[in-house]
Amino acid sequence: MMMGNPGKMSQEDSHRLKALFEMATDGIITMSTEGIIENLNFAACALFGYEAEELKGQKVNILMGSYDRTHHDEYLERYHKTQQPRIIGIGREVTGRRKNGEEFPLRLAVSEVNLEQQTIYTGMLHDLTDFKRAQDRVVQLNAELEDKVEERTAALRQREKELQRALGKERELNELKSRFLSMASHEFKTPLSTVLSSVELIELYREEVQQPKREKHIGRIKDAVNQLTDVLNDFLSLSQLEQGQIAVSPRLTDLRAIISTSVESSEGQLKEGQKVILKLAEEPSRIVTDPKLLRHILINLISNAAKYSSPGMEITITSGWQDERCFISVADRGIGIPAEDQTHLFDRFFRARNVENVKGTGLGLNIVNHYLQLLDGKIEFESELSQGSTFTILLPAQKDI
Repeated sequence: MMMGNPGKMSQEDSHRLKALFEMATDGIITMSTEGIIENLNFAACALFGYEAEELKGQKVNILMGSYDRTHHDEYLERYHKTQQPRIIGIGREVTGRRKNGEEFPLRLAVSEVNLEQQTIYTGMLHDLTDFKRAQDRVVQLNAELEDKVEERTAALRQREKELQRALGKERELNELKSRFLSMASHEFKTPLSTVLSSVELIELYREEVQQPKREKHIGRIKDAVNQLTDVLNDFLSLSQLEQGQIAVSPRLTDLRAIISTSVESSEGQLKEGQKVILKLAEEPSRIVTDPKLLRHILINLISNAAKYSSPGMEITITSGWQDERCFISVADRGIGIPAEDQTHLFDRFFRARNVENVKGTGLGLNIVNHYLQLLDGKIEFESELSQGSTFTILLPAQKDI
């Protein structure tokens, strides 16, 4: 603010001006061009914690923060030389320093006032402590809000993932349901139809000479019942596995003996002209495992090899040791598994698209895989369409109890 050559001020006007000066809510300080404090109002004294007489005659930088205090003289000298203001004529935020040494933010506006005999500077000071505190609180609240938004977003993303998993499981259950219904309708309907038709035909064969025909249909009934029994046994095994009811009883087991008895038990599954070729390692021939579960595994693999191979084709069983683990391979030269179906081979009720006309529940390999997990083993396979498949089971190489 620039003042020209004012007229003579009356005593009443002087009293009014002094009253305004003292009653102003913001601090007001007047100082010389050298930065010496000449006067200050009550608000300025309260702001800095000084009595007025303590400050009059002091350099104004006593009220400044450490940085501005050391550079104040440079500011004045630069302004006097260049008339380019850094604070004078320009309001800005600075750091004030109270008598007790506490520093605080304030808004400072300095005006140059030209009187008749001298030039003085007038500083208007407004305490920004509450404003800064509120500003910091807003920043803090914004940060907390952002954190909460991030937490909520993370929670929503987690929930989305859970819903996606739930939807995936729902789709999987629906697929399992569809596979089960398709399998059950085929695996139960076909043998039951066979039983019904055979019974009806047997009723027609009353003569003694028709005994061979009766025996033929009785055999068909037995085969159909055995087929149903196999399906129910698969269901029972799956249920027991899911409920953790399969007990593992490891003991020293002769591999050659287990493989031989498994082949004998599978002979009824072999087609005409099919035979099993054994290529078994001589020594060592015993490991610690559960012979009952191992036998179930081998019977399933041998039955599959026979089921998906043509009559007269050979099935080869090989055993030995690989990387300190026992392996048993069952290889056939059958129809093979389509490449696009191989990733789902151990899923429940899954059957490859090229075996739809072959009886089966789609549970065998799933059960085999579960049994091997109980034995701390695993299963691998190689297959090529129309060339055959080789399934290899790997068991821990513990050779003694």
